[in-house]
Amino acid sequence: MDRRQFLAAGAALAQPAAGRLLRPHALKPGDTVGLITPATYVSDPDRLALAERTLRYFGLQLRFGRNVRRRAGYLGGTVEERLADLHDFFRDPEVKGIFCIRGGFGAGHLVDRLDYDLIRSHPKVFLGYSDITALHLAIHRRTGLVTFHGPVVLSRFTSYTQTWFRRALFETAPLGVMANPPDSDPLRPAHATRAVVPGRARGPLVGGNLSLVCSLMGTPFEIDTRGRILFLEDTGEEPYSIDRMLTNLRLAGKLEQAAGIVWGECNRCGPRTCDPGFESTFSAGEVVEEILGKLKIPVLSGLVVGHTDDQLTLPMGVTASLDAGQGSLTVEEAATSE
Repeated sequence: MDRRQFLAAGAALAQPAAGRLLRPHALKPGDTVGLITPATYVSDPDRLALAERTLRYFGLQLRFGRNVRRRAGYLGGTVEERLADLHDFFRDPEVKGIFCIRGGFGAGHLVDRLDYDLIRSHPKVFLGYSDITALHLAIHRRTGLVTFHGPVVLSRFTSYTQTWFRRALFETAPLGVMANPPDSDPLRPAHATRAVVPGRARGPLVGGNLSLVCSLMGTPFEIDTRGRILFLEDTGEEPYSIDRMLTNLRLAGKLEQAAGIVWGECNRCGPRTCDPGFESTFSAGEVVEEILGKLKIPVLSGLVVGHTDDQLTLPMGVTASLDAGQGSLTVEEAATSE
């Protein structure tokens, strides 16, 4: 079998059966949630105590994965250990949701080793962002499970973040209009949105961290953007790097195939003084304008998705509508069931 045949076979396997959307049960106060480190380790007892405090605050019981405190270099254990924690919690009937304590690096190691039949048979709330994007894309594509791109347990959890976290995970109604937090200074808003390309679009939500989306290109788990609302975010990437990654998606047809695009608020994405240094450079906004601004689909920039203290929780796979001119994203479909 040559590479082209291998990828074609893998892509066929990566499609959820009949495109069926699988909704997890909404969480309730008193439910037990499993905490895992599928990417970078968390071994500091003070940070683990903060994780416990966070779950208690939301009225949830918690159970740490048996390998959570393990460390293999920058990873939260070996591949086998990280897989075991995730599989254990999907298998355990007492565990109603699975939260990632942090992102980091290494979640992509797991995607070709996950037991997708197990996950499909035991649908549960699965939450995280950043490096966890690899798991979101793979799980949703192989099982149709609605997963949640939202705060990790060690996130800041502002009152705004808490509001959308509760609505997304504890309620069964569609989330409705999702807009940036109101600002006391309309002249200098803390979170400004901009219509890069005005217009409206409608389709299922898909996306996540730009670096991770690009890292899965050419694999059976690469993102499917056809007719979808694509949301992207990143942190700590210089404009030239953002340019390279967006160009990668453009050349692969992933941008023009989308119904609309949401470019999140890019945190620490300005040019640096260290190498590579240039006499003249672009801002991240100019890169977005140059690449996304030439598309013939609606593009909204600045929604608080990803590496921001104020953070939305977005359900992957549910139908949403985008109004770039109004700076809003409306989730029209329920993400959880009773």
